[in-house]
This record gives sequence, C-alpha cells and structure tokens, in this order.
Amino acid sequence: MSEPKVLPTRDGYDRWAATYDTMGNWLLELEEPEVDRVLGDVQGLDVLDVGAGTGRHAIRIAERGGRVTAIDFSEEMLAKARQKPDADRVRWLVHDAARPLPFAASSFDRVLSALVLEHIPVGQLASFFGELARVARGDGVIVVTAMHPAMFVKGVSANFRDESGEVRPRSYVATLSDYVMGAIHAGLIIVALAERSVDEALATRNERSRKWLGWPALFVMTLRRA
Repeated sequence: MSEPKVLPTRDGYDRWAATYDTMGNWLLELEEPEVDRVLGDVQGLDVLDVGAGTGRHAIRIAERGGRVTAIDFSEEMLAKARQKPDADRVRWLVHDAARPLPFAASSFDRVLSALVLEHIPVGQLASFFGELARVARGDGVIVVTAMHPAMFVKGVSANFRDESGEVRPRSYVATLSDYVMGAIHAGLIIVALAERSVDEALATRNERSRKWLGWPALFVMTLRRA
C-alpha cells in the first residue's frame, strides 16, 4: 500500500471539496448531534462558525434561527457551501482561521470551531483559542470539536481518497492536554469536556466506522470567557 500524500492544509481541503459531503464520513455523523446539543437554542443569536467548510453546521444553525457568519480558508469548500439550499441565510467569508479573526471583540453569542484543531500547530493553540475568546461575548458559549487525539495513536488524521490514492491535509499530532492547556492559557473557563466513541448504533448506520468500535473518536470542549 502506498503512503498517503500529505498536502498543505488549504490545498488538501480545496481538493477534498468535491467529495466532502458525499464520502459517508462517519466522524461527521458522530459529531453533528453533539454540536447541536452543546450549542442549544440559537434562535436570534449571533453565531460564528470558524472553519465552516461546506457549511454543514452553518446552514443548519441558520435554519434554526441563528444569525450566522461562517469563515474558511478554502474557497473550494465555501463554493460548495454557497450552492446549498438556504446558503443565502449565512454570511460567508474567506479567511484563514489560524490568523487573527476579522471581527470586533465581543461580536458573537456562540462561537463554533468544528474539526479544525488538528490543523493548528500545537504552539499556536493558545493564540487560536484566544481569538475565539476575543470575539465571544462575555456570556457567550464557545464550542470546539476535534478528532480525538487517540486517533493519532492509530495513525489516523483527516483524510480522503481520490484518483491518486489517500490524501491528507496537513495535520499536527497533539494530545488532550495540548488542547485543554491551549484553552486555559487563552484564559478560557472549561465548562464541559466530552469524549465520544463509535458505538454499535453508528457502526450499524455506517459500516466504515465499525473498525473503530469502542475507540475514542471525538473530543468536544464547551468553553466560556473568564
């Protein structure tokens, strides 16, 4: 078996955009109900989706009444998002989430970053979390999801297949403590942490997930400003 082709993160997601919504990604199936649960009622709230990709969260949040701004550095992913029904309910911006966010302080009631952390170098985690904190309102909620670092132990990171074989957008191996301490060093309060594994119900719905049955696959952080 050939080695995966590792691409710069933006290039990888530009290439992945064509199949991102149709490849049957079991991790998304595991993650999306968790995001809905932690965000709660978003009716009338200002919501920022950092690393929105093809808009899988942003559009759903807008349909539930949130006023959503969504950013991503992949123009190809955002192009897919803008083609979807109800995409006109979302404000879409091209921006690299690893750079300072182009918003005033205290702009959003909810800040979401979904499955982005593995693409942030460990040494930049505190500044990344710091930007999420800066743009959140004082009583706002920050929700961050990540592929569980236990997956790195198995040699897994974000990946897809195309005609060239397996492709991986550049990821950075981290630990749970790296993520937790990144948030703490940014001055955030940890409200809740959750670890989710593949269960039999998911394995039945998506057979591709069965090989990870019982293994930690998703990490969810609920945070607030201090």
